[in-house]
Amino acid sequence: MATLHDQGAFVAHAGTDVYGPGKVIGVEGAGGELRRVRFVHFVATIAVRDLRAASREETEQVREWLRQKAARYGGRW
Repeated sequence: MATLHDQGAFVAHAGTDVYGPGKVIGVEGAGGELRRVRFVHFVATIAVRDLRAASREETEQVREWLRQKAARYGGRW
């Protein structure tokens, strides 16, 4: 059974847009209640309850940002 906001999911913070959209890069915490998220400007650990699924536009914004970083620096983002 899939859990909420699995690794690779595009998400945004449910309470503020200060973080911008991001992509889940890991599951942390006892019981997996935390997500490690690569937001556009930084990486943070956020409680699952404070995340929501990213909109289509937010998802595309993150994908484009990731493409730009991969083209500039190489590797996997």
